[in-house]
Amino acid sequence: MTVWISADEIAFLEGLTIVYKSSIDLFFYVAGSAQENELMLMSVLSCLFDSLTHVLRKNVERKCLLENMEGAFLVVDEIIDGGVILESDHQQVLQKVNYRLLSEPAFGFVLFDYITGNLEGQADKTQQL
Repeated sequence: MTVWISADEIAFLEGLTIVYKSSIDLFFYVAGSAQENELMLMSVLSCLFDSLTHVLRKNVERKCLLENMEGAFLVVDEIIDGGVILESDHQQVLQKVNYRLLSEPAFGFVLFDYITGNLEGQADKTQQL
């Protein structure tokens, strides 16, 4: 039995509370138990949508999301872990995701410099250390 509360935001389905939001050609769902607070689920959904909007540079559509799945997975990983809500503030999520992206070494650029013979930047860095 399905009970629809609102035409576009909250639904109760087979013992689950589901909140959802649509964008161009995507639907975003957050589901919780029937006892879960709908406002908290909406907060998680808003955090997810706002974070993805920023990561995808306000181009929240299927093609762009598929091309940037790594960033989308990082966002989801910062918001929820094992069904436990870790964060519901999109600014905090973006800060953590940016930190993780910036802290990873850029091996591609180092390899490109090596292949092209541009080792001048490498020598300057080793002299500074």
